[in-house]
Amino acid sequence: MADTLIVGGGTAGCVLAERLSADPAQTVRVLEAGPLWTGLDAMPAELLDAAALPIGPEAGWLWRYEVVLAEDPPVPGTIVRGKLIGGSGAVNGGYFVRALAADFDAWGRVLGGSDSWSFESVLPYYCRVERDLDFGDRPWHGAHGPIPVARTSTPAPVSAAFMDACRAAGFAEVSDLNAPDSGEGVGFVPCNCDGGRRIGPSIGYLLPALTRPNLTVAGDTFVTRIRFDGTRAVGVECVRDGESGVEWADRIVLCAGAIESAALLLRSGIGDPGQLRPLGVPVVHAAPVGAWLGDHPEVGISYLLELAEPPAVPLEAVLELDDVEIRPYAVSFTPGVHRLGVTLMRPWSAGVLRLRSAEPDVAPLIDYRYLTAEPDRARLRDTVATAGGLLRRMNARPVDPIPQPGELDAWLRANLATSQHLSGTCRMGRENDPAAVVDELCRVHGVTGLSVVDLSIVPVPLSRGPQATTMMIAEKAAAHLAE
Repeated sequence: MADTLIVGGGTAGCVLAERLSADPAQTVRVLEAGPLWTGLDAMPAELLDAAALPIGPEAGWLWRYEVVLAEDPPVPGTIVRGKLIGGSGAVNGGYFVRALAADFDAWGRVLGGSDSWSFESVLPYYCRVERDLDFGDRPWHGAHGPIPVARTSTPAPVSAAFMDACRAAGFAEVSDLNAPDSGEGVGFVPCNCDGGRRIGPSIGYLLPALTRPNLTVAGDTFVTRIRFDGTRAVGVECVRDGESGVEWADRIVLCAGAIESAALLLRSGIGDPGQLRPLGVPVVHAAPVGAWLGDHPEVGISYLLELAEPPAVPLEAVLELDDVEIRPYAVSFTPGVHRLGVTLMRPWSAGVLRLRSAEPDVAPLIDYRYLTAEPDRARLRDTVATAGGLLRRMNARPVDPIPQPGELDAWLRANLATSQHLSGTCRMGRENDPAAVVDELCRVHGVTGLSVVDLSIVPVPLSRGPQATTMMIAEKAAAHLAE
């Protein structure tokens, strides 16, 4: 029996496992639903290549979910998450931008003014994650962490053209998007890449720790339910090689991501009784699991531009405009066609996640409810016009012409996608907060021996992509759990 059983060997799980197992007196066990590679030599080449996005239909290391992006009428979509050691951090584009101080101010307001998740409180953990190869000598950066962070010095032609267009339009240039006062403007994206290799959480954190005798990791092991003794979590039910079993632990930490952590809580009886009882799920504790789902809606503009496409990380530069991020992808998702993403980073609209069935092999319902709030539609209309102006400066031609602002709503829906930055399904908050699932230390309200440490705990929209913040959360949680 382990002292700590971690469910999910993704971004947060790898960080947490390494940090907790650094204490030789603590036994740590990780259960990951996807494959485990114990060394770089055994890892598929596309998982190491920073210029590759290994998420195509042939990839066998993904969770795939059918979702509804918007309603009236429904806009269907498909999303993927990493189902392998390292999770989505092993298959993403390497974007490694921190959330803003304003995001943590909002987080503190959710906690009734507590400063436990203020920017000042989390900054040391951001620094602990990284080895910034460009700015490691600055006080707000780390120089010795396991994750290398760097910005391109030789941008792809499309990235360079976008940067030039932004400068010509009068936007400021930001040298360090991870600086506390970075502000608005265009800048090169910090990426967790080094020498053309994606250095995700499994490579940076977990693999070097696998020789520790107090750390064990089991791949291809799907956890189906949490076992309780009364309201104390004591183990998990799981399936490995077609065989069902139970693993026991003194403490269980869910690191399975905003979809699977929430679904596991719901299947185990932590959720809305009105939804669980009709599915035959005995209620252990009433909680608003899945009642608030956050993500970043993205409107994609496909365009034509005759430029060479040398190998590059998928996203080398971005334009930050307060709550909107404009992304000129440096790789083509369709041969010969480039893509510009207009992404709303602090949307008012929020979605929900619910069980369709108590059976573990039935994916949950994921309803994003994008564009529900008029301020979201208005902000996207305005920024799509800005993006269109940048494309004209680049001498680029949209494949689907951008309509006039008064006719944009149907066009927005037709080009709607998502950043796949899911969060908030197990929101953090005070015990008397009706929207809260976990407390400030990531412990699940109403039960003992059970915590959640991943992006599902974030109670507010984050103004930047989540990978760096997910690792920070795990670093901070590890410090609490190790006490």
